[in-house]
Amino acid sequence: MTTVEAVCLGESMAVLLPDRPGPLEAVESFHSRVGGAESNVACALAGLGVPTAWLSRVGADGFGRRLLAALATHGVDTSAVALDPHRPTGLYVKEVGSAGPHPHDLGPGQSRLHYYRTGSAAAALGPELLAEPAVAALLAGARLLHLSGITAALSDSCLALVRALLAAPRAGRLVSFDLNWRPALWQHRDPAVLPALLDAADLVLLGADEAAAALGTGDPDELRALLPSPATVLVKDAGRLVTAIDADGRRVSEPALRVEVVEPTGAGDAFAAGYLAGTLRGFDQRRRLRLGHLAAAAALTSAGDQGTLPPPDLVAALLGATEAQWAATRVHPAGVETPVGGAG
Repeated sequence: MTTVEAVCLGESMAVLLPDRPGPLEAVESFHSRVGGAESNVACALAGLGVPTAWLSRVGADGFGRRLLAALATHGVDTSAVALDPHRPTGLYVKEVGSAGPHPHDLGPGQSRLHYYRTGSAAAALGPELLAEPAVAALLAGARLLHLSGITAALSDSCLALVRALLAAPRAGRLVSFDLNWRPALWQHRDPAVLPALLDAADLVLLGADEAAAALGTGDPDELRALLPSPATVLVKDAGRLVTAIDADGRRVSEPALRVEVVEPTGAGDAFAAGYLAGTLRGFDQRRRLRLGHLAAAAALTSAGDQGTLPPPDLVAALLGATEAQWAATRVHPAGVETPVGGAG
C-alpha cells in the first residue's frame, strides 16, 4: 500500500441534481453526482499534491461503485474503504426554487437538500474500524487525519469512532476537525458532545455562523476561550475573512479574494484542504490562509466541487504578495487578474 500523508474519514453520498428548478414533484429527471465534505477535502488535498486516502463504508451497489471510481479519478486512495452488502450508499437530492406558481415551490434563489442517509453503510462505521489492518496501516503512516462533526452526528457507533480517533495516540500525527454543522443531522441527537470533540483536535475549523448556531457564539476570541486545547482555531466569516488564533493568543486574519462565483458548493472544503496542505508544507500562518483562499476561489469558479489552482509560479507569487496586491487580485472562471505576476 502506498504511504499517504493525509487521511480523511467520513460519509460520502450519491447526489441527484434536478434538470430544472421547481418542486421535486414537478421535476422530470435528475443527473447523478457524488458528494461529501470529507471526500471533497480528500480530492482537493490530492489535487494540491498531498497523497491522500479516504476512509469510509459504502454500499455494495452502483452508487457506491460510482463514488469510489470518482474519488479514484482525483487520485484519492480508497483501498481501505469497506463495501457493505447489507446497507445502501447514502443519497441526497437537491431541490432548487423557481419563480413558478406551484404552491410548494421554494421560490427563486432558494434551495434545499433532502437527505436519505438513515441506515446507510457509513452510519454503521464504529471503533472496530481501527482494528482493520489496512486502516491501521494508513493511519500509522499519515501526518494528518481530518474529521468533521458530520460523522459524529450519523449514529452512536460513528460518534464512538470519532471519540476513539481523537483519543488514540497520535505519534506526531495532526488531527484536524471541521465543525461542518448540519442541523438536520442533529435533530434527534445531542450537539452538546461537540465542544469536547472539537477541543480534542489539534486544528479546528469553524464558520462563524455555524459556530453561533451549534456552540452559542461566532466570536473568534470567545471560541478560542471555549476551545483552549487545539494548537489553532480558525474562524471563517462568511467568505469575507478567516482568523486563525493560536494557543498563545496570537492571531492572523486574512481576507478572502474577490471571486466571480460560478457554484458555491465545495468552497469550504477546498479552503480546508488548502490550509491543511499549507500546514503540511510548513508554511507560516498567513501563507496557509492564503492557500486556503486560493483553493476556495478555484472551487467557486468551477461548475463542480473541485477546482484547479492557478499555475504554481503564480500561486507562489500570491502567497508572498503584499496586502495591497492581495486585495487587488480578482479570480474569474477564465483566470486571475492580479498585479503580482500578471494574469493567470
